[in-house]
Parts: sequence; C-alpha cells; structure tokens
Amino acid sequence: MLISMGSTVSADYLMTSLLIVMSPGTGALITLSAGLKQGSRSALLAAVGCTLGVVPHMLAAITGLAALLHASPTAFAVVRYAGVCYLLVMAWQTMRESGPLSVSAENLQTNGRKLVLQSIVANILNPKLSLFFLAFLPQSVRPDATSPLQSMLLLSAIFAAMTFAVFALYGLFAAALSQRILASQRIMALIRWSVALAFIAIALRLATASL
Repeated sequence: MLISMGSTVSADYLMTSLLIVMSPGTGALITLSAGLKQGSRSALLAAVGCTLGVVPHMLAAITGLAALLHASPTAFAVVRYAGVCYLLVMAWQTMRESGPLSVSAENLQTNGRKLVLQSIVANILNPKLSLFFLAFLPQSVRPDATSPLQSMLLLSAIFAAMTFAVFALYGLFAAALSQRILASQRIMALIRWSVALAFIAIALRLATASL
C-alpha cells in the first residue's frame, strides 16, 4: 500500500493541496471562531464539518459533475450567488452575536450539530473547491495508473485529511488563547467585527469570481 501510494501521489499535488487548505477562507474563519468562542470541542466539530463539506466537491469532480457545472455559466452563477448570500447571512449573524457561533451560556452545549451543519454548508457553497478539483485533481493522476478512479479517490482522501488536520490546528490554537481574549469585551467586539468584515470580503470576492 505504501509503495502504491508513493507512486500515485506527487510532491506537487501534496504541496498545492496544502497551500489551498491553509489559505484563509470561510472554513478557516468558522473553525477559528468556534475555537475562540466555544473551545477545543467546538473547534474540532467545525473542522469535521468543513471536511465533510469538501466531500461533495470531490464526488462531483470524480463523477464529472464539476465539468458540467463549470461548462454552464448559469449553473456556476447559481452556486456562486448562493454562496455569496450565505456568507452575508453569516456576517450578519456574527455582528449580532447570534447563530451557532454565539457564546451565550445556554447555547454552548446545544450548538454542536448546528455548528457541523453550518460548516458543511459553508464549504459546499464554495465553488472554488470544485474549481480546484476540476482543474487539478485529474491532472494529478498518473497516465500509467492501473485504476484512475482509485487514484482520484486516494488523492481526494489526502486532501480531506489535510483539511481536517489544518483546520483542527487552527481551531485548537484559537481555543488555547480563548480565556485571555474572552475576558476583554473590547477584544471580543473587535474580533466579532473583523470576522464579519472578513465574511463580507470573501462574499465580494466570490461574487466577482469567473470561470
């Protein structure tokens, strides 16, 4: 298995995937916010949700649905603007301190499922992920691969594992600093507005995205 994996996965794919995962985006913001406001358990739940949100993009690329999506400007626009609307809702909820990322005591024990769902939806509505899988995943399969499908599944699984590992580290780091930060209302207000503005900035960038 190790030999098969080594012959299937290139260093270029590993490096590119890591850079894509580490780049700031909606999933990273959700995980950081969850770790900061609700602790390490919520950070890990958010990381799980973000990882699950990657799976539909992988399946779409493997089955060819991503090619169909990006061949149709209308279909791409629908997904893109759905993502924009979702990000703007996230920004509004963050500014109002409502939704799964709120820190009210009565919500801390009941928002796990909502947090996972929110993280899944955030990554499903991110067409940049399907663009990555459409443009890069097929090119990373070796021409002499015995089973291209198995190779794509392996490469996708590696990307998913990277997503969980990196996002979990982001969230756990934020959770480790949360006690000091939560004690300051000014810092919390600054973080809340910064996260909201970041959601808006990502939404604007997504709105101007092109095929």
